[in-house]
Amino acid sequence: MLRNQLRTPLTTFIRKTLPQSVSLQSLEENITQLQNQPNFSTPSGFNTNPTGVSRNIRFQPIWNSEFLGKSSGFCSSGSSDETTCCWNCKSHGPFLICQSCGSIQPVDHSVDYFRIFGLERKFDIEVGSLEGKYKDWQKKLHPDLVHTKSAEEREYAAEQSARVIDAYTTLRKPLLRAIYLMRLEGIEVDEEQTVSEPELLGEIMEIREAVEEAMDAQALNQIHSQMEEKLGHWYEYFANAFRRKEYDDALKSIQRMTYYHKVKEEIFKKL
Repeated sequence: MLRNQLRTPLTTFIRKTLPQSVSLQSLEENITQLQNQPNFSTPSGFNTNPTGVSRNIRFQPIWNSEFLGKSSGFCSSGSSDETTCCWNCKSHGPFLICQSCGSIQPVDHSVDYFRIFGLERKFDIEVGSLEGKYKDWQKKLHPDLVHTKSAEEREYAAEQSARVIDAYTTLRKPLLRAIYLMRLEGIEVDEEQTVSEPELLGEIMEIREAVEEAMDAQALNQIHSQMEEKLGHWYEYFANAFRRKEYDDALKSIQRMTYYHKVKEEIFKKL
C-alpha cells in the first residue's frame, strides 16, 4: 500500500494541491515539458523510475509563470511573460485599472513610471505626450468617479493617483528623469555630492558671482539662457552615456545638470 502511494504520478500529487480553477490539461502539459528538462527533479520519495530503483532527488519545483498570479493567486490564461493578474477577474496584464472588469488595482511597484505612460525606458522621450496620458489616468482615478466602489478600491485609487502624479512630475523634468533612470539601473545618485573637479568648481563660482552682480532682469535672463544652453549639452551627453551603459559618465553629467539647475533657481529668486 505504502509503495503504491509512493509511486503516485507527479501530476496526481500536484493536482490535489492546486485550485480547481487551474486547467489540469494545461498543467499536465506544462509538467511534461518540465520533466523533459535536464535539471528537473521530483519530490523526494516519489519513484518515477520504472525499474523500481530508488533515487535520492531533492524536490525543486519549477513553475512556468503562466500559472502564477501576483498576490491574487493563479491566473488561468494570458501571456507567459506577464504574471500580474486582476485581483477581481484574474485577467492578465492590468497595472492600474483592469481593462476587462474595470477594477482598480493595488499599486505594483514593479511597474516603472515609463510603463505607466506607455513609454520606452530611455532619456529621450516626447514630453508633450505625457500630459494627455496623465489627464486620462487622473480622470479614471478621480475620487468623484470612484465613490461608488468599495473602500478598498477607493484606497487603491488614491494610491494609484499619487503614483501617477509622481511619475508625471519625474518624467517631465529632465534632471529628475535622468536620476530616476539611474535608480532603475540600481545606481543611487547623491544629489548633494560636492564638486571635486577644479574646472567645474571654478565655473560654478564664476556663474554665481555673475548672478549676484547682475543689476537687472536683462542680465539675469542672459545668464539663464547660458544655463539652458549648457543643460541642453549635458542632457544629450547623459542620453548617449546612458544608452551606452557608461554610467560613470552619466553620473558626471547629472552632477553638472544639478549645479546648472541650482543656478537657474537663484536667477528665479532674483527676478
